[in-house]
Amino acid sequence: MKIPLSYVFRNLWTRKLTTLLTAGGMALVVFVFAAVLMLDAGLRKTLVGTGSWDNAVLLRPASQTEIQSAVYRDQASLVETLPGVARGPGGEPLVSKETLVLIAIPKRGSDKPANLVVRGMPAMGLLLRPQARLVEGRMFRPGSSEVVVGRAIAEGFDGTGIGERLRFAGREWTIVGTFDAAKSGFDSEIWGDVDQMMQAFRRTAYSSVLVRLADAGGFEAFKARIAADQRLILEVKQEPAYYQDQSKSLSIFISYLGIALSVIFSIGAMIGAMITMYAAVANRSAEIGTLRALGFRRSSILAAFLVESLMLSLVGGVAGLVLASFLQAFTITTMNWQSFSQLAFGFHLTPGIAGATLLFALAMGLAGGFLPSVRAARLEIVDSLRAA
Repeated sequence: MKIPLSYVFRNLWTRKLTTLLTAGGMALVVFVFAAVLMLDAGLRKTLVGTGSWDNAVLLRPASQTEIQSAVYRDQASLVETLPGVARGPGGEPLVSKETLVLIAIPKRGSDKPANLVVRGMPAMGLLLRPQARLVEGRMFRPGSSEVVVGRAIAEGFDGTGIGERLRFAGREWTIVGTFDAAKSGFDSEIWGDVDQMMQAFRRTAYSSVLVRLADAGGFEAFKARIAADQRLILEVKQEPAYYQDQSKSLSIFISYLGIALSVIFSIGAMIGAMITMYAAVANRSAEIGTLRALGFRRSSILAAFLVESLMLSLVGGVAGLVLASFLQAFTITTMNWQSFSQLAFGFHLTPGIAGATLLFALAMGLAGGFLPSVRAARLEIVDSLRAA
C-alpha cells in the first residue's frame, strides 16, 4: 500500500511554524546560491554582449587587453587594404583605429577615485557599434575636445552630466551626450575623438583596430591572412570572444566565492532540515506504528517522509528563487581585474539558473531528510504503539 500525497500535505500544514522556519532557512541558502549564479551570468552577458560576431579586434600579440596593446599607424593603415574587410556604400573600409587609456574619477557620494576607460575613436567606430544609441545630448564632434559618456558612468560618477567638464591629459573635455549601449561593457566607457585623444595623451600608436568583416563566417580565413603577412605582427580575435576573455578572472572569483558560501550555508540548512524531520519522526511515532499496523510497508513510510522533506525544500527553493529574481533590478559597479577599470553589470536570471537552483534545493532536502526517513521506516510496530 502507498501513502497518499494528501497525507504529506496535511503533515506540513499541521506544523506551520516548523515548516515556515525550515523552509525559510533553505530559502536564504537558495537565495545566495541563485544570486551568485545570476551575478556570474550578468557579468558574462554584459561583456559577451559588448561585441558583435561580425567584428574582429586586432591587438599586439600577447596583449590581454586593449590598454596593454599597441598597433602602429602603418599596420593600422595596411589592415584597411586587406581582403575580407567590409566596405561602406562609398567603398570606404569599415575599420576603426582606436586608443584606450585609463583615468580616475570619484564615484558619486565618495571621495575615492575609480578607474574608467576613455576610448578614442573615429566616426567609423560609432557605426561599428550599433547597440550604442544616444539617449541625451548629442555625439562628440570630430577634432574637438568633446566626449560622450556611457549610461553607467552618468549614473554613478560625479561631474559626468551634460555640459560638465572632465579634466584629464592636461585638457578640459566637455561632456555633450550620454549613450546607452544596451547594458554592455560600453556603458562603462567615455568616448571621444581618437586624434584628439592621441595628441592629449601623447600616443604615437593606436591601442587596437576594430574591423567589420565582409563575412562573419570568414573569420578564420581573415585570421590566417593576418598571420601570413609578415608586416602585420598582430593577434586577431572575434569581438565577443575578446570580451569574454575579459570576464574570466572576475567570473572565476565570483564562482569560487559563491560555491564556498553556498556549501557552508547549505550544510546549516541540511542540518536544520534533518533536525526538523527527526523531530517529526519522534512526535509521530505512534502515527507511524498505526500506519504499519494498517498494512503500509516500510518503503511507503520511507517514501512519505522523504517526499515531505523534498516538498519542504521545494517550498524554500521557490521562495528563495522568487526573492533572487528581484535582484535583476539592481546594478553592481566593480573593478574588472583584467582591464583594471570599473565595470557596471547586473544580475541575470535564466531558465538554466532557475533549474539548477531548484535542483540544489531538492538536493538539500534529500540529504537532510534521508536519515530521518530511514529512521521512521525502521520503527517497529510494537515499539511505536507503546510510545503512544
